[in-house]
Amino acid sequence: MDEQRTNRPAKESLVSIIEQVATKAFQPSSDDASRSEGQKELSAILSKTKTMTLMSALNKLTQPDQAPGWLRVHLMDILSLLPQRPDGVRATLEFIFSVHPSSTVRVSEAAKPQKQGANITMEALKMATNLLAAPPATVPPEQWFSGIAPQLLRLLDGEDGPDLVKAASYVIGFGVLGRKQFGAPGTPGWKAFAEPMLTKINSSLSMGKPTNNPSTISAGPDEVIDLRKKSILVEADELCIAIRRLSSLLDSHPNPGLTKRLLAPLIIPLWALSSWQSTTKEIDERYRRPATTLLQIFLKLSGSPEKFQLLLDNILTTGNIGTSNTQWIYDQVGDSGIQVKSLRGSADNSVLDWDLGLLESKSDAFVELLQTVGTDSDISTLFLNLLRGSLESTEPVKEIKIVSEEEQPEDPGAQLAKAKVLQKMMEKLSDRLISSSKQLLELVSQILSKSIASETVNDDATPVALSLLNLVVAAPGFQRSHASADILTSIENSLEKISRTQETDVSQTARNLSLLLKYRDGLDDPSEQITAPTDRQIEDRKTYNLAISYITQADSPPPVRTEGLNLLSNLIRANSPVLDIQATLVLLSSLLNEDDDYINLTVVRLFTQLANKHPRSTTKEILEHYVDANELEPTDTRLRFGEALLQVIQRLGETFSGDTAKQVSEALLSIAGRRGYRPKTKSKQEREERLKQMKNKAASNAWQGEVPDLSELEEEQTEDEKAREEMIAQIVSGWESKRGAEDVRMRASALSIFSVGVETNISGMGTGPIESAVDLCLSVLALETGPETGILRRSAIVLIHHFVRALADAREAGRRLGFGLTDASREDIARSLEYIAATDNDGLVRQHASDVVESLQNWQLSRLVPPVSELRDQRGDTLTRLAGLDIEGSRPSLPSLEPRVRPKIEEIE
Repeated sequence: MDEQRTNRPAKESLVSIIEQVATKAFQPSSDDASRSEGQKELSAILSKTKTMTLMSALNKLTQPDQAPGWLRVHLMDILSLLPQRPDGVRATLEFIFSVHPSSTVRVSEAAKPQKQGANITMEALKMATNLLAAPPATVPPEQWFSGIAPQLLRLLDGEDGPDLVKAASYVIGFGVLGRKQFGAPGTPGWKAFAEPMLTKINSSLSMGKPTNNPSTISAGPDEVIDLRKKSILVEADELCIAIRRLSSLLDSHPNPGLTKRLLAPLIIPLWALSSWQSTTKEIDERYRRPATTLLQIFLKLSGSPEKFQLLLDNILTTGNIGTSNTQWIYDQVGDSGIQVKSLRGSADNSVLDWDLGLLESKSDAFVELLQTVGTDSDISTLFLNLLRGSLESTEPVKEIKIVSEEEQPEDPGAQLAKAKVLQKMMEKLSDRLISSSKQLLELVSQILSKSIASETVNDDATPVALSLLNLVVAAPGFQRSHASADILTSIENSLEKISRTQETDVSQTARNLSLLLKYRDGLDDPSEQITAPTDRQIEDRKTYNLAISYITQADSPPPVRTEGLNLLSNLIRANSPVLDIQATLVLLSSLLNEDDDYINLTVVRLFTQLANKHPRSTTKEILEHYVDANELEPTDTRLRFGEALLQVIQRLGETFSGDTAKQVSEALLSIAGRRGYRPKTKSKQEREERLKQMKNKAASNAWQGEVPDLSELEEEQTEDEKAREEMIAQIVSGWESKRGAEDVRMRASALSIFSVGVETNISGMGTGPIESAVDLCLSVLALETGPETGILRRSAIVLIHHFVRALADAREAGRRLGFGLTDASREDIARSLEYIAATDNDGLVRQHASDVVESLQNWQLSRLVPPVSELRDQRGDTLTRLAGLDIEGSRPSLPSLEPRVRPKIEEIE
């Protein structure tokens, strides 16, 4: 303790020391020698001072009126360059999180590692992002990002805790890569943050520059030289770190657009890693599982039949072995690593690329991936394409042809791989192979037309096509009107020709199908026939099912869930009939219960979109969770529903009236009132208090007396810091409900939302709720004067201010509200607020009270003057119509500014 007391004066004097030395270093009136000496002293002080301590001292010196203007400029430059220190980024983040007004982190916790969960608010995170992601004017972007990028990427490793992973991801994803100026490919931000991760996974992006110089090839006279000798491009640990950092970035910052931009160049390398054949646990944990997750995220966000076809074309690849200058492969090292190696010279691509021994495991992995992330439309389109290609490959060759190099037939290995995948799809995905009868009919038409044109009935293709046609036509609910008339005509013509062939089985089948197709509509009962959905309804239904699956799947990564919400948002904006509004509201409410800021912001936006078309259902759903009559929701969740309610009211605007406004007003006043009682909360608090007393008693017995306060041993604190922490602790503890009463934060939130309703549409809320709200606010200001209810009094005074301003705005606009302020009421409110402005212990409340009193006085004066709307109609002057005052005659005679008619000269006889 004595050592701490001796260190405190040094800590307190650091600000004055820096100010003195900086004044000497940058004094404009000093000579060059003196300034040079001062700069050396300042540099020595800065270099030996910890970044966190230095940041706190410089922050105080750069406050207004703390230092001369010419000195503040230099101190600001020093402060802005602190993130370039080896620990500058983390120090900047933790300093902002500790001092930001929205944070309740204790001062003594500011310099501690954030491993147990820091109180990081979105407001503080945005401020930190703006400071770190915007290079100072004196530093080039390339230099700035090269200094902070290694630190932020290191935070993505997770060794400093999940909170700093989230913070670093937000800075990188939103602040740098999310901005076109720095995040587009080729820009300094992209080179500093994206390329170090992407080039380790896909070495083709590094322009063929190996990290390790290959050794020179040398051999003796009898030694065989291997021209395919490989050099290491990326070490196993580097590849593992790159995958882990990319996963952390995309999981912590769910931005679908950024996710697609980062993963698009990696689809083939990620497939090679995710389908790697290995039985070791280390390979699975370090490479296969993260790569599989990233690949699934990308395919869910931007999956299409073309993407799956691309994977199928490269199903056996283990790297980039093509005509590119950079040829490389993944190569396993031991039992726990995979590294990237380059290939020397020309390699036999067919041997390297098509390792048929892996075909079984690779095809199983591909079908599993398709089953997991592929939509029914993707699976159906891919199946039909493979089936079409398989049937075309069986056509007999009539004559020998000379074809160009571009028209060379497909590699036999590729045909074998596609046949294997087609077989496994028919085994494992048989119920999802056909999602659209139109596609299948089109394929059948093509096969049959080719068979007729070749004048031979293909033994393989034609029976398959007839079986597929029977599958479609015999399906329940099939109607000719649902299919294309041209395709049906083509099929009927083909069936007629096939039925006249010599092959009895095929011709008989074709004849039966022709009759079935002709009389199919007459087989079903007309009363049971249903109207076919339109193409838009079909697509909307697919989109809705896809969005729900993305949102509700337990293992959906954050970017995928965000994409699901975006799909749902598109359906809401389009007013799609496939939406079940009540089910959608319940789904959004369940998502708002989760503690994820990114998801919550998107959910609130969806609530406002639903309120445009369904205001009553939306506000009712939100109010049920906000009021929480059954006491099931924690306070933080209720506050999130309050934010959603506030934005819904603002979105409704003038339509916030009637029963909707009445229900909202009554609910808000019931929460903000002083008589709220929550029995379940009271019982829970009593149980927690008894448990706390038992723990304190056990601790007292262990210490054999009073338990000492060990918080003072953590870090030395000044008296001001101690007083500040005690005040914060008192206020925060006072927010929680006591003896079953409503939480102070909820009451303040309710008054704030009510004031927004008054500002949005005061006439729609009615006389009764407005009068009750004003009376409640005056009671709060007069009776609840403790420091813990400061936020409640602030909300109350703001509501009164909005009420007075709404009355003035309505009068100026010429709108009749049906209610107002009498002179007696105005005087009572003004008298109460004058007392509050003089006696309240909260400076912000006093300031607001003075402002409202002034607004009341201005409003009273404005009543002496006709509204602006009447003056516009009567073209009168404001001050010439004051009661008892006639200044019209005394007004000086000035030239008129009205446009005059030019004099006319007329000839008179």
